[in-house]
Amino acid sequence: MSTDEIKIEKKALAKEYKELLKISYQSLNKDDKKLIRKAFDYAVNAHQFQKRKSGEAYIFHPISVAKIVASEIGLDAISIASALIHDVVEDNSDHSIERIKKEFGTNISKIVDGLTKIGKLNSKGYTDVSIQAENYRKMLLTLNEDIRVIIIKIADRLHNMQTLSSMPYEKQVQKASETLYIYAPLAHRIGLYNIKTELEDLGLKYTNSDVYENISKKLLESRKDQEEYIKKFNSIIISTLTKERLKYSIKGRTKSIFSINNKMIKQGISFDEVYDKFAVRIIYKSKPEKEKFIAWKIYSIVTDHFTPNPTRLRDWISAPKSTGYEALHITVVGPKSKWVEVQIRSERMDEIAEKGYAAHYKYKQNENNDTNDNLDTWINKLQEALENPETNAVDFVEQFKLNLYAKEIFVFTPTGDLKSLPKGATPLDFAFAIHTEIGLKTRGAKVNGKLVPLNRVLSSGDRIEILTSDKIKPSSNWLDYATTARAKSKIKSTLNEEKKILSEEGKEILRRKLRHLKIKFNDSIILDLQKYFKLTTSQDLFYRVGINTIDNEKLKKFISSRSNKFLSFLKKRISRNEKIKINDNDQNEITSKFDSLVFGNDEEKLDYKSASCCNPIAGDKVFGFVTINDGIKIHKKNCPNSVSLQSNYDYRIIKAKWIDSSQEEFTVKIELIGIDKMGLVNNITKVISENMNINMKRLNFETDSGTFKGDILMSVKTNLEATKLIKKLKVLNGIEKIKRT
Repeated sequence: MSTDEIKIEKKALAKEYKELLKISYQSLNKDDKKLIRKAFDYAVNAHQFQKRKSGEAYIFHPISVAKIVASEIGLDAISIASALIHDVVEDNSDHSIERIKKEFGTNISKIVDGLTKIGKLNSKGYTDVSIQAENYRKMLLTLNEDIRVIIIKIADRLHNMQTLSSMPYEKQVQKASETLYIYAPLAHRIGLYNIKTELEDLGLKYTNSDVYENISKKLLESRKDQEEYIKKFNSIIISTLTKERLKYSIKGRTKSIFSINNKMIKQGISFDEVYDKFAVRIIYKSKPEKEKFIAWKIYSIVTDHFTPNPTRLRDWISAPKSTGYEALHITVVGPKSKWVEVQIRSERMDEIAEKGYAAHYKYKQNENNDTNDNLDTWINKLQEALENPETNAVDFVEQFKLNLYAKEIFVFTPTGDLKSLPKGATPLDFAFAIHTEIGLKTRGAKVNGKLVPLNRVLSSGDRIEILTSDKIKPSSNWLDYATTARAKSKIKSTLNEEKKILSEEGKEILRRKLRHLKIKFNDSIILDLQKYFKLTTSQDLFYRVGINTIDNEKLKKFISSRSNKFLSFLKKRISRNEKIKINDNDQNEITSKFDSLVFGNDEEKLDYKSASCCNPIAGDKVFGFVTINDGIKIHKKNCPNSVSLQSNYDYRIIKAKWIDSSQEEFTVKIELIGIDKMGLVNNITKVISENMNINMKRLNFETDSGTFKGDILMSVKTNLEATKLIKKLKVLNGIEKIKRT
């Protein structure tokens, strides 16, 4: 660099530093300014020889992140300092976490350490889905340790997205897809609505640039008309608001490009048909105790002038969103008979909506009452889900991402308590939200006094009663009934425990069968069996013996292969090159051997082709896409094209998942004939209900002149279970004949 260039850069840095202090949301004392200055100088020194892809000095990136943290998010001096040095350890071998701790203390070193770990994992890219998912899990775990790690990471991602144009196309799509997948929902959940909106718009810009540019151009063209319309709207209500001596401000808010596009796709409408492209926001001054009263007073004034749509009233003051968001939303018929959304907020509510977490806790500290804090509750529940060792990282991220963005509904318990659930939640989700034990013992549910299926989608205002039984255990079907991460996590954990019990039974069965075949039960034979059946752990082997997918016939074939010395020799040679990882015999993991792909809620087996853009393999998280000429093609959930496909062709997306065919449930129908006897039906259902692995779907009985005929339709995991049940039913007094059809 020339002397002049150095002078220009120094002048720019000095300007950035002054602006950083000036725009800080928090009031900074002398110690705060001293800390920020120290971090600023430290970062300048560490990054002095580094450049970004754009050619700009690297130091301007952490400064920009710090400015977002200071102004748009509104965090404290520790956060600003952490943002300034967040890339130092990752980019410089001379700097370590220990050095950061020595220079800046424990708090900052912990935040920088968390950000560094996330950065290292991110650098691995998309080559391994499970690594990427585990990355997100580890990142989310920092919420409970120090939420500032996540917030600074979101700020970092925002600036990266703002400067993404200098990156190669493939990198742009990757970063944009990742942003839409996890960072935008996270920003939404923490209450950073402005940042969430910008991340979504920028994500769309790089994943579907044509759509972005088209909507952006149309919004620009209609801006003048919009401004004139808002002026006209305001002029009608301003006089009345002023007459009531209210201190307020009115401004317009344009709907984001991303949300306009989503609405156009979901409703199948054009840009001109989107009626709520902008909203009017009324922000008023008020003491905390009068906020609700004034909000409804303004509501009354607005509806005196404009006709409201009663179905579009949203009261988030009486029942705030779980993010802490509070406001009163109404939709009215404005001038020229156009629908207009009016958002009514106090200055405190507006600050929380704009700044999210930081403002939320600023006001919380000023409160003397010990109110139930929604954000704290959510973080605690999240921690519980995150720390569940049974949860697969890929599954967790998918569930978590969906729950992050889900709109809320408000339902009631039988005693009248109000509960918040994500939109699309079922009675089973409600049961687990109340208590894990209630969820695990759920045998049925009543919604508004009527018995409903466990997969019934709940609506706001529903009153739910959960029916429980100590004899009930979760089944694999429950995973399809539940939608929340908490419910799915608890169900999976319970199912895994049951699998472990079955594997213990299978171990003893295998021991007996091998003894019968005059084979010694030891580690060597177990390893040979694992290799022969291509199973990962010994528990996999025991479990499949327990559910009878590895039966006597298959064991005899294994013995036969061992007796042929030449074949055995060849198998040993082949096994050296096999990529099957045989784990330690003592490992308690029961894995799935994914070998079958099913589609839709009914889990149908259909013809398909693998997409060449992402080359999915068995076990990957996938979805089906119905092509025009090539039938169904399956894509990975994290495929670079997934966002654009799901955004533009939602109606052609088919739910798909890999399953372990050995763990499929089979539908079995049995017919019974016998002598009609008092209490016989009760005895039959009792026998079936005592078997936890059998799910009865249909029961039909007819009597005729002292005889009866009936049929039972049920789901079983194995043929062995059906055989055992038939044997138990045969001994019942009154049953003459049983046959399986």
